[in-house]
Amino acid sequence: MSEEFGNSVELGLRLSERIYYGKDSSPVAVIPSMSRSLTATYLPTAVMVYAVVPEPEAVDNPDVPSYQPYVHGRCQPPALIPLHMLDVGMEVDCCLDHATISISGAWRVHCIMTSRRCDCSIAIPMGDKGSLLGVEVDITGRSYHTQLIKADGVDDKDKVSEGDNGRFLKGRIYTFKIPQVDGGSTLSIRATWSQQLVHHEGQFCLTVPFSFPAYVTPVGKKISKKEKILLNVNSGIGGEILSKCSSHALKELRRDAGKLGFVYEAEVSTWSNSDFNFSYTVPSSELFGGVLLQPPSLHDFDQRQMICFYLFPGNNHIRKVFKKEVVFIVDTSGSMRGSPLENAKNALLGSLSELNPQDSFNIIAFNGETRLFSSSMALATEGAILNATQWLNSSLLADGGTNLLLPLKQAMKMLSDTSDSIPLIFLITDGAVDNERDICNIMKGYLNNEGRISPRICTFGIGSYCNHYFLQMLAFIGRGHYDSAYDADSVEFGIRRLFTVASSVILANISMDVSEHLESLELFPSHIPDLSSESPLILSGRYTGNLPESFKVNGTLADMSSFVLDLKVLKAKDLPLDRVFARRQIDVLTARAWLFESKELEEKIARMSIRSGVLSEYTQMILDQTFKGEKEPEPVLLQEAFKMINVLRKTDSTSQKMIFLRRLGVGFGNLAATAENIPPRTEESNKSSQAAELFINAATNCCHRLLDRVCCMCCIQTCSRMNNQCAIVLSQLCAALACFECFSCCFELCECL
Repeated sequence: MSEEFGNSVELGLRLSERIYYGKDSSPVAVIPSMSRSLTATYLPTAVMVYAVVPEPEAVDNPDVPSYQPYVHGRCQPPALIPLHMLDVGMEVDCCLDHATISISGAWRVHCIMTSRRCDCSIAIPMGDKGSLLGVEVDITGRSYHTQLIKADGVDDKDKVSEGDNGRFLKGRIYTFKIPQVDGGSTLSIRATWSQQLVHHEGQFCLTVPFSFPAYVTPVGKKISKKEKILLNVNSGIGGEILSKCSSHALKELRRDAGKLGFVYEAEVSTWSNSDFNFSYTVPSSELFGGVLLQPPSLHDFDQRQMICFYLFPGNNHIRKVFKKEVVFIVDTSGSMRGSPLENAKNALLGSLSELNPQDSFNIIAFNGETRLFSSSMALATEGAILNATQWLNSSLLADGGTNLLLPLKQAMKMLSDTSDSIPLIFLITDGAVDNERDICNIMKGYLNNEGRISPRICTFGIGSYCNHYFLQMLAFIGRGHYDSAYDADSVEFGIRRLFTVASSVILANISMDVSEHLESLELFPSHIPDLSSESPLILSGRYTGNLPESFKVNGTLADMSSFVLDLKVLKAKDLPLDRVFARRQIDVLTARAWLFESKELEEKIARMSIRSGVLSEYTQMILDQTFKGEKEPEPVLLQEAFKMINVLRKTDSTSQKMIFLRRLGVGFGNLAATAENIPPRTEESNKSSQAAELFINAATNCCHRLLDRVCCMCCIQTCSRMNNQCAIVLSQLCAALACFECFSCCFELCECL
């Protein structure tokens, strides 16, 4: 998919060279650097809009039409011409470890003649763990906005345009199409998504895709280009916060307890060519925490009180972390062949190098069987790590099926005698198995019967064929962490990040003494994970009852001593807790609904999804189209009738009120793909639908394609060689066809008038 996208953009940029902008204007050079791949060069690095051009003859300047030599044939797949951007602005709201980003801008269809129309493709790259919240598009005469409906809740199928609209490209780049936009018109777009702040070395870091290529800059000297960024930071915990660095020249607007406000506004010659980066810190050398309470809104179907519990590790970099006993479980089935396994192997080697000499480790490679690096846990000495490196290079070969329960049981047995360290299981897989619910229940039994510190299970899913909700449930049960990568290039980074967080535990076995004060408490997740020096611990939930002004949280430190901290209870007046935690709560509830096969939970998730605007497995995103009071067409002259008929034909297919977007959920795994050892991927091939589309095109446009392949000179040469009888027959045939076409045209004209 990403390679096809890059090829289409390259073709579109070459087609755009046909456009004439006047004597004193010339388009920006678009030849990419030879040192970068085509796909990487042309993938969007900010919100972008493209004209979808199946017919090259439609490409022209809508303001200054010029002579364009006819281009034969069609583009299959259609070319993508990046539209010129006229304006752009961004609003960022950071709260706790959550960020909501809205980017708005205007793009002009500068490359299609005014008498033609084209679809416009919108690409939205999102940051770390980004989740699309909504899009609004405004065009002359109509507008579109996204909304969520229940996946099985559409009754009026006639109002829904069933289509293959919307998909993810590489990473978190979502694209979808707006149908039939007039050449020369302007699209005003506002895209909103949420993403997670990264916590690293005591700082919260935000990165937003905001790098625009040079070829989206409008051609012309008098066009004003303005960029604007509004940034609001609310730490949620009060006290002082300090901004550390920023990629753009932010000006401070306000500074309050726990809050910061910034603005960046500038008139530029070229659009921003770097992502927006910002970081801040909450200065404290000691571990600290608190509790935030908030009543539900009047329209909330869940009228229980909202609660947020947080613990921050502080900036004490010399704080002692737990000793570790780590078992890596690596999927080596046939589907992992190539980049996924190589990147996982590199991540394992990097993780082993981070272990201390007093730590111990082992590696289990599994497919249909298991292979162990060592029969027992090995100390992480230089010699042992060197042996493990050699073993990984020689033994990690992708082949066979997937048997997940056996290596998990072996890892549990190896870590059964742990007493003064954190036992960790790292599971890396790209497939689904048919006994996943049994595995969860078996792991519950192991963990409930363990000693002082039970094994922590951390899971990492690769691609879209594994059941990510099963992996999340395993991590919830094991008080561990979960992460994923949907393309091979992100595997190594994702595994290293997961290992860094999970192996830096400074407080374990965390519990709170609030049960005696409350009638009920539901936390997401219910098993409280450990506190890592590389990530704050933030939990949300609902409760009924009355909380005291403060209560205690208990845990175990790395030296095995007990830790007690008093947490103050505060009311959160200006924090949108329901919006901040919606994504996490929906993920936890979806994993529960899958495990217990609960229709009641599925219904609850759907309602929560629609209310919060966060997508789920049980809701569907649609484009709702609204017309802006278009008037009925008035009588026209005969010479305008043909144009009107063509316009009616083109717009007839876009009169629906709703357009389905492709499902954005990750699904619950693919057992068939796992059994067939199909490599992990996020890009659906849709070969059957493509074949059907080609067949339809061939059936409906065969005459058009035939004429496209017959040039004028060939016709002249053929006609010059005809005898008189053939010329007479051909003339009579053309006259008859012309009469039939005149009758058809008159009939259509009478219907329209």
